[in-house]
Amino acid sequence: MRVSGAPAGEPGTPDGRAAGSDDRGGDEGRGRDGGDDREADGDREADGDRDGAGRGPSWRRTGLTGAACVVFLLLLSHFVAQPFLIPSGSMEPTLQVGDRILVNKLAYRFGSEPRRGDVVVFDGTGSFVREEPAGNPVTGLLHDAAAALGLAAPDETDFVKRVVGVGGDRVVCCDGDGRITVNGTRVQEPYLTPGDRPSDVPFDIVVPPGTLWVMGDHRSQSSDSRDHLGSPGGGMVPVDKVVGRADWIAWPFGRWTTVTETDAYDSVPAPPSGGHGVGPRGSGHG
Repeated sequence: MRVSGAPAGEPGTPDGRAAGSDDRGGDEGRGRDGGDDREADGDREADGDRDGAGRGPSWRRTGLTGAACVVFLLLLSHFVAQPFLIPSGSMEPTLQVGDRILVNKLAYRFGSEPRRGDVVVFDGTGSFVREEPAGNPVTGLLHDAAAALGLAAPDETDFVKRVVGVGGDRVVCCDGDGRITVNGTRVQEPYLTPGDRPSDVPFDIVVPPGTLWVMGDHRSQSSDSRDHLGSPGGGMVPVDKVVGRADWIAWPFGRWTTVTETDAYDSVPAPPSGGHGVGPRGSGHG
């Protein structure tokens, strides 16, 4: 049998192969070896790509981790501690515009109730503001989520004030020295903005059971219970509308501290009909 390309009659090699077949065979062998090398190189490159993908960032994993963090923060803010952005100066100097406070939502969760002197956040719907028709549900949901994370101002129905009177208290302004009295005892209020009087509006009220009389620390700039004396409810805030107690200032870092407790009401006696505002914070019900 002749190999194509070998002239007729040309003597073969001793092993019976045509002349020049070794060269061609060598070339073919080298070609096969080269192909194997290329396949090996391709395998190594593929392995490198897979290794690189394993070492590089996984957007899916990052997205899932971020979503899990957001869900955790939302659950935390709903049940434990919710951040609130302070939008006005009504609580100066205690709270400044732009402060982000953490509201302890467990403070009144297990039988305790707000006490005189507590700084509380509450939903003023039905007391400070009227019911309003619902807006865009999607926009509202996004805003609520941002507010829950402290990234947006709270709802217009949310307020932060200081508790001055609790159920059964008689709160009067003002006595001969210009001070507020609670159950006949004058209250020295060291947290007021310097230069502010306890109130420019005279009042004499008895706080109904289950409600609170609240006022801002910057009295001349605060719209509080005094401004709603003629409204339904008489400016009283139902206890079940309280979101929680403002316990910490979390931002900015320069103001990172707890909200200072006050002993201004320690000497105030229990109301004649009883009440829950007796004694300093943490001393239990009176």
